[in-house]
Amino acid sequence: MTNTADDREILVGIDPARECHMLLAWAADDAHRRRRPLRLLVAVPAPHHVQHVDVSTRMKAQLREGERALAAAASWVRERHDDVEVATDVLDGHPAHVLIRQSGRARMIVLGSRHLSRTEEFLSAGSLVVPVSAQARCPVVVMGDAEHVTQEAPYLVVGVDGSESSSAALALAFEEASLRGATVRALWVWQPPVLFSLKDEPTLVQTQRSLLAETVAGWAEKYPDVALTHEVPVGHPVEELARAAEHALAVVVGRRGNGGYMGMRLGSVVHGLLHRAHCPVITVPVT
Repeated sequence: MTNTADDREILVGIDPARECHMLLAWAADDAHRRRRPLRLLVAVPAPHHVQHVDVSTRMKAQLREGERALAAAASWVRERHDDVEVATDVLDGHPAHVLIRQSGRARMIVLGSRHLSRTEEFLSAGSLVVPVSAQARCPVVVMGDAEHVTQEAPYLVVGVDGSESSSAALALAFEEASLRGATVRALWVWQPPVLFSLKDEPTLVQTQRSLLAETVAGWAEKYPDVALTHEVPVGHPVEELARAAEHALAVVVGRRGNGGYMGMRLGSVVHGLLHRAHCPVITVPVT
């Protein structure tokens, strides 16, 4: 059965071994704003390199630990928003594989970040961020550091490059901004080619500004309540987007393709932001 836009849930991956109040707060607040159900999920992989007689005991202990973590998380969410419908699940399987399978019924997945090195991302059994961000069928929110306290008005940053995937990112950025009463800062970063003349830079940047203005015009008309700025900084896309999003509610970027093995084709900009940005990074697939 295909889920409709009205009944898709916000899915939160819970790690029983880690404190998760920050991602629970983000997910619960979004579920409250969107009037969506929230589902908290723990995935328990089968233990490896143990005697068969120990497998059942180990699995039972992990299941109990998962159930305790979910009960505590659900109670925390209900105290924050008593109007949010909360469900919990403990499922068998590798966490990344389970979340990817479940993504078809979700409006959004919210994950915590371990700040793993690139090698650890691909070799660690606990790695979730890269494969889920690369292969999920819904937007994936990866929490960064604790939220910054700033005097600036709330805003979201969205990366634009004229592609279909960045159009999907724009759609989500405006939707989130409208729900939050926030501004959208749309950035089309111009990275100078290896061979170009400095005297041509002003003309090339102005061309990018015109393209960006045309690209975001339709979304600004659709969301007249959302204040919009658009910028064409010169530099590396990861560094410029991360700098612009230093105090943002989130940075939103589109995802090209469906990812390769465990997400190793995630894309350099998204991959870089997952390491560099301090705010939540929202990766949006083309649907």
